[in-house]
Amino acid sequence: MSPSPTGVVPFGDRALLVPTTDVAAAHGLAAQLDREVAAGRAPAAVEEVVVGFASVLVVLDAGVEADEVGACADWVVDAAVTAAAGRGRVPASGRTGSTHVLPVVFDGADLAEVAEVLGRSVDDVVRLLVAADLDVAFVGFAPGFPYLTGLPPELASLPRRSTPRTSVPAGSVAVAAGFASVYPRSTPGGWQLLGRTTVSLFDPDVPPHSRVAPGDRVRFVPAGAEPPAPAAAGPTNAVLPDTVPRAEARRAPLEADGPHLAVLRPGLATSVQDGGRVGCAHLGVPAGGAADRRALVLANLLVGNPPGAAALECTASGPALAVVGDGHLTVVGAGAGAVDVTVDGRAVADATVVPVADGQVVAVGRVRTGLRAYLAVAGGLATPVLFGSRSSDSLSGLGPGTVQEGDRLARGVPGRVRGRLDPPPGPTAGGRSDPGTAVLRVVAGPHGSPGDGLVGPRWTVGPEADRIGARLDATDGSQLSGGGPRASTPMLTGAVQVPPDGRPVVLLPDHATVGGYPVVACVVTADLPVLGQLAPGDAVRFVEVDLATAAALRVEAERVTAARVSGWYPSVTGP
Repeated sequence: MSPSPTGVVPFGDRALLVPTTDVAAAHGLAAQLDREVAAGRAPAAVEEVVVGFASVLVVLDAGVEADEVGACADWVVDAAVTAAAGRGRVPASGRTGSTHVLPVVFDGADLAEVAEVLGRSVDDVVRLLVAADLDVAFVGFAPGFPYLTGLPPELASLPRRSTPRTSVPAGSVAVAAGFASVYPRSTPGGWQLLGRTTVSLFDPDVPPHSRVAPGDRVRFVPAGAEPPAPAAAGPTNAVLPDTVPRAEARRAPLEADGPHLAVLRPGLATSVQDGGRVGCAHLGVPAGGAADRRALVLANLLVGNPPGAAALECTASGPALAVVGDGHLTVVGAGAGAVDVTVDGRAVADATVVPVADGQVVAVGRVRTGLRAYLAVAGGLATPVLFGSRSSDSLSGLGPGTVQEGDRLARGVPGRVRGRLDPPPGPTAGGRSDPGTAVLRVVAGPHGSPGDGLVGPRWTVGPEADRIGARLDATDGSQLSGGGPRASTPMLTGAVQVPPDGRPVVLLPDHATVGGYPVVACVVTADLPVLGQLAPGDAVRFVEVDLATAAALRVEAERVTAARVSGWYPSVTGP
């Protein structure tokens, strides 16, 4: 893949980014692509279409061949020509263009600083915001997070913070880079916080899930004030000040009647993960799924499950589980001997099929290599499905979250259990060629080049690393320049963003669906499992490869992973 004269550019090794002139053009192109998909005229490799403020991302299947990428690019170009013929038409969202009036308590952490920067009083800043009629351009970043346009010039001039916060409180009303928004739940974020609302903007249980949609209008009012008269046509949804968001309280334990795993001790951060979600990014719902997909696939194949079946992702130190109903399970990490496993206190090998009987206790101890390991049980975990996946997403709060003592994790119907997991060909050591240093191969990003400072220094994973992303610090004090903020662009796992502070952030599966920091590089798909195993304090260095090499690595990684599992339990011979 190489940049196209039509404007289609690669985003990593399995996605295409199409810059557009404005948000209306982006929606028009995305709608045309969606129509092509619905009519069966899209290439089979197309997995998802994600719209940003002035760009559209076409995500391709991980198994896409290099020559298929070119065909996908041609398809996107043809769709862009068709969409351009109807430019100016924003596709119907199925909503009525409602006006939403949201009460706000103006006590944001950045309100006084914003007033000082603008040379205005705090009351002036509040008046500027509440006087604006704001349009919903698109929904992204996190579930129900609206990008609102129509700010007065003074507020529209405010930049993102130089260093993003690791946690922004739910309900925060914020502005940055020409937009206003409301954070639907506590997430990382780099916008200027002016206040907070108690209105919930996303309900995972009630379609259409997001309270607002493109084409709607939003008005902010001081809490307790009378809602203003609507300035535009369409119904007005005035929200009472005592409306409260969905509570983020301790949930009820998961239940199961048949064969299951009962959680006796939850471990450090154990959650149910599978192959992730597809087709939900337009709601701000990330793909999520296993941080180390290779380990998940190997674990599932060993016990006879489909590759993307649900399993337990164990982080640093795993759970203790009582087995209800006989069965088979395995625990797979970054390599053989990567994690301690016991059955009734007796040590058993990881990365092997382990028969378990009703009443036995399986304990996953310390993860010794990397950060994560996956416990898969024959039949898979049959926990609740939400948006097509059983995964728990730490950004949006979808799924049950980390497992709790007392949870009963239902098991599905088992298939035929395999017999053996062969070691990978060649010394991979979890992606570490230098002792103690992980190596991530990257291709150029849509906004820069890894050669502009990313390749060369040795980086250290900061303490903020989680399933959303890992912030890096250079051991020699280096900082990157991404060339300044960008229009909010759809994002992918493995994207290397550069905030204004110059400390790169590498995105993991629960990342925001769009982002406004420039992307200078993307970790190749074949090395995403290595990324998923990085722990705070780990050393990392980056090596640049071209797109042809990245594609070859991806195809070979898929082939090798599938070939490593052989035989049938209890046989250890190949097929």
